[in-house]
Amino acid sequence: MALSTALTLSIALLALFVCAVVSSDPDPLQDFCIGDLSAVPGINGFPCRNASTVTVDDFIYSGIVNSSNTTNINRSGAIFGTVLRFPGLNTLGLSIARLDFLPEGIIPPHTHPRASEMVYVEEGSVYAAIVTADNRLFARVMSRGEVMVIPRGLIHWQMNVGRTNAKVIATLNSQLPGIQFIARSMFGAQPEVPDEVLEKTFFLDERTISQVRSNFV
Repeated sequence: MALSTALTLSIALLALFVCAVVSSDPDPLQDFCIGDLSAVPGINGFPCRNASTVTVDDFIYSGIVNSSNTTNINRSGAIFGTVLRFPGLNTLGLSIARLDFLPEGIIPPHTHPRASEMVYVEEGSVYAAIVTADNRLFARVMSRGEVMVIPRGLIHWQMNVGRTNAKVIATLNSQLPGIQFIARSMFGAQPEVPDEVLEKTFFLDERTISQVRSNFV
């Protein structure tokens, strides 16, 4: 009797585990779900637009055809194709980005809290790097045609080390991956991070902190 009860309990627990695994990333219930961006998004994206209004243009994104704006202090720019710009990505768990670099340009250290990433060097020579949670650096110069994978949430950056412009195409496994730049978050946050925190964290004096903050105004 005890054995039967234990077996029944084990089967029940296994069933709950399987259900939990399946429900964590449910299969789509339709061929596509073009996002209705005028509606409030839910936990898995936006509500679907009426399928009768969908055209081929909803499956095509032209936002990364032209280069991004690189006239800034970092000498780089990015154009993101997330669900907010490309509603066809809704519920698919995908997004894309184009990164452009002038010589010596950099996409500064940042993270994507909701996505892993693959970066493909289409033009130029790019120094790409990842820093793990145990502070281990993985980095090298990537050439045209090479791909790097960046695990979710890890600090990473790309920098053009060539003499010509560089171009990178990135894909991410979230329709809205999010992005958080380390320096901007600490020195450009509003309200401001207290000087004392920055002094003790980065070993900077008040004058230097003020100078760094001025870059994020």
